Amino acid sequence: MKIFFYIFIFLSFGICAQELPPIQSFSPIDYSAGNQNWSLSQSENNYIYVANNDGLLEYNGANWQLYPSPNGTPLRSVKVVEERIYTGCYMEFGYWKKDEFGHLKYKSISNELKDSLIEDEQFWNISEFKDWVIFQSLDRLYIYNTNNESFEILDAKTTRAAILEVNNNIYFQRINEGIFTIENGKSVLVSDDAVLKNDIVVGAFEMENTTLIVTEKGAFYFLDKYGLNRWVISADKELSASQVYSSMRLKDGSFILGTISKGIFQLDEKGNIMRHINQENGLNNNTVLSLFEDVDHNLWLGLDNGISVLNIDSPFNEYIDEVGRVGAVYTAILFNDIRYLGTNQGLFYKREEEKGDYTLIENTKGQVWRLKQIDGTLFCGHHSGTFVINGENAQKISDFPGTWDIQKIAANNNLLLQGNYKGLSVLERIDGQWKFRNKISGFDNSSRFFEFINERQVLVNHDYKGVFDLKIDPGFDKVTETKKEESKGTGSSLFKYKDDIIYTTINGVFKFRTDQHNFMLDSVLTSHFFGEDDHIIGILNPDSQAEKLWGFSKNNIIYVTPGKFNNEPQATKISIPSSLRKNMGVLGFESITHLKDQLYLIGMSRGYITLNLDKLKRKEYQISINAIFQEYYDSPNTEVNLKGDNIFKSSDNSFQFFFSVPNYDKYTEVNYQYQLTGIYDEWSSWTKIPDISFKNLSFGDYTFKVRAKVGNTLTKDVATYSFVIDRPWYLSNTAIALYILGSILIVVLIHKLYKAYYKKQQDLLVLENKKRLKRKKLKAQKKIIQLNNEKLQSEIESKNRELAVSTMSIIKKNEFLNTIKEELKKTKIVDPQIKAVIRTIDRNIGNEDDWKFFEEAFNNADKDFLKKVKTIHEDFTPSDLRLCAYLRLNLSSKEIAPLLNISVRSVEVKRYRLRKKMNLSHEMSLTDYILNL
Repeated sequence: MKIFFYIFIFLSFGICAQELPPIQSFSPIDYSAGNQNWSLSQSENNYIYVANNDGLLEYNGANWQLYPSPNGTPLRSVKVVEERIYTGCYMEFGYWKKDEFGHLKYKSISNELKDSLIEDEQFWNISEFKDWVIFQSLDRLYIYNTNNESFEILDAKTTRAAILEVNNNIYFQRINEGIFTIENGKSVLVSDDAVLKNDIVVGAFEMENTTLIVTEKGAFYFLDKYGLNRWVISADKELSASQVYSSMRLKDGSFILGTISKGIFQLDEKGNIMRHINQENGLNNNTVLSLFEDVDHNLWLGLDNGISVLNIDSPFNEYIDEVGRVGAVYTAILFNDIRYLGTNQGLFYKREEEKGDYTLIENTKGQVWRLKQIDGTLFCGHHSGTFVINGENAQKISDFPGTWDIQKIAANNNLLLQGNYKGLSVLERIDGQWKFRNKISGFDNSSRFFEFINERQVLVNHDYKGVFDLKIDPGFDKVTETKKEESKGTGSSLFKYKDDIIYTTINGVFKFRTDQHNFMLDSVLTSHFFGEDDHIIGILNPDSQAEKLWGFSKNNIIYVTPGKFNNEPQATKISIPSSLRKNMGVLGFESITHLKDQLYLIGMSRGYITLNLDKLKRKEYQISINAIFQEYYDSPNTEVNLKGDNIFKSSDNSFQFFFSVPNYDKYTEVNYQYQLTGIYDEWSSWTKIPDISFKNLSFGDYTFKVRAKVGNTLTKDVATYSFVIDRPWYLSNTAIALYILGSILIVVLIHKLYKAYYKKQQDLLVLENKKRLKRKKLKAQKKIIQLNNEKLQSEIESKNRELAVSTMSIIKKNEFLNTIKEELKKTKIVDPQIKAVIRTIDRNIGNEDDWKFFEEAFNNADKDFLKKVKTIHEDFTPSDLRLCAYLRLNLSSKEIAPLLNISVRSVEVKRYRLRKKMNLSHEMSLTDYILNL
């Protein structure tokens, strides 16, 4: 039970991870081919070629291309020699070469052999030596002379094909016989030591002017003229438990051993294990079938399931916490040869020169904000307070929660000022021991960033509230005065850099001016960190020791240093992929720590990465156009000859270009920019997509140009392809001549037609003018008639008004005379004069002159009415016509009575008689009838 308990404790606190070079892995799904990859090689244009179960794989840095095996069997070997890619498989070997379309075409060499191949022979290895290419099976060596295409065949029966090239000599193993070399086309025994007869040799290298041999069992031996001697190394114990399948020596002198089930081991020149990399920490598979180092010192692994590439020479190394035991790294320090990591899960440590794992320091579980060395003492700012770290132990000296930072107080070497969640506090050294003394009263804001202006004046930055200017009493007990400068933006930080207090926000870098006691924008630093196309995200990190100021943008690590010949800051950009920036944890808590020399540690959300500035190298890259396709809507795309005729029919006017840069660095992104002169005069925006299509181009001359930016480096060349799209048949020279002739004929015809047309139009215009004059004359006549009618209408209306006036005056007069008459009749006095007056009144009431005047006015107003009535009703009397006239004026019986000098009753009688004469029905109104006549 105790054993299990200790195992549990180890797994809880020990972290099974190591710093590794960046690893990229490709699964069979990624490259769309078989699982097993038996051999790798690289061409002069830096393309990678892989012997795969399904055929030959080509990788150009952007896309994988599979060329099926010539006879459908797995390819076992590949070797690039100049323009030829030699491959071997079951009962077949030969080479591939690019055709005019950029595709590989296979040519068999084994078919040219005079001797037959051995039954079921497979070719597991290919090696180049001077003018010869050597194909190795488990039975023979086939030595192919590339100059005269002749063959030499040597027997070489073995169980593991391995051609060993050491010191300009070729060695190979015959099982149960030993190691042989080739001299004058013949095999010559070098050593028949029992080890070399019985153990499978998987590699041989030159070391200290002797030959170093490694066997399948992981054992190393020196072979010289005195015999075979074991090289005893520290890795023997671990290697003896592994079965080595492949091996190689890198250009840096280290050894790589690929195993059957344990991944790879990297050994230094003294035989110490530098790294052990397997499936648990990044490889696709633990069985390593083949190894290859490319021109950029990347290590390619052909695996039993997939392909992995390690950027051995990268300035970056990765410590990836896959299981989450360390967590996100917020701070780090190298102190007394111990590397400490402050994470969101606690404080971890590991001795620098040891190969062990990081271990959690007891009682430090929880968020660590800050690790700082002050006068030989290491302090840890923790969520729960402050610790002093001594080796593997942590002593808690303050329970005041949330220690962001700790700084020396210049006025008293025994006091330290802390920034906490709730303001500022003081640590005091008593008898050599640091202890919490007091919280500074009068200020309770979070104090993550603070800096001294002078001995008793402190600037404290708050991301949202701004910068507080605090004056503290001499005893550092309380704040005596507080001023505040408003925030200049979020994402802020405050620190000292080269004796200046720097304040940064998303709006730029500001420098504190002690004379004016405020912050002013530093245009130089702002331009370095806040460029138009590349600006930092998060805070800046100062490195006082190296006088570097660090920031992180989307695609770059940017650091500024003082100029070598002046004090002007100089900026350096280190390219990173955008995914790296996203994995740096919480925004605003970016961390980069100087460890030693030019080595820096950058905190990540799952572990950390290290950056070695000494390994930064400027490389040159070359871009190439890999393929061009003509695109069609209704038929398959066709390839374009890259070296042939570049004149196309007008109907073949849609193109797709494929291009790439053979870059295999995980931390370097490739972006492309293209231009099609003849239609687009400007370069496109940068894109990661390695192809572009142009649809329905018009006829003309075009030049396609493409360049790339690998990280921050432009390719040294611009790949171009010029082509011409012919005019369509309807725009050919013959067609244009016919168009011109036709146009002339059409112009002549049109001229004649226009002449006739205009003559006709002229005649029509004259006719139209005549018609227009006639219409104007008719219109004028109509206008005159209209004016006459209006005049007549006006006269009628005037007559009607006169008739109405005369009628009303007669009515009023008769009513007045009747009133006088009635009044006179009521007089009881008998007087002849009164009677005479009454008679006179009667004469005036029945005066014919009034009727004649009325009749004349009525006829003027309503001409022919009385004639029409007389015509219809011939038996009407003058009295009847008079009544009709009054009814035509729509007068009531009461109004008619005085006109006729009769009573209203008598008028009603007259109306009744008139109806009888007219034979009107009872329902019809007499007045309506007369009005409608």
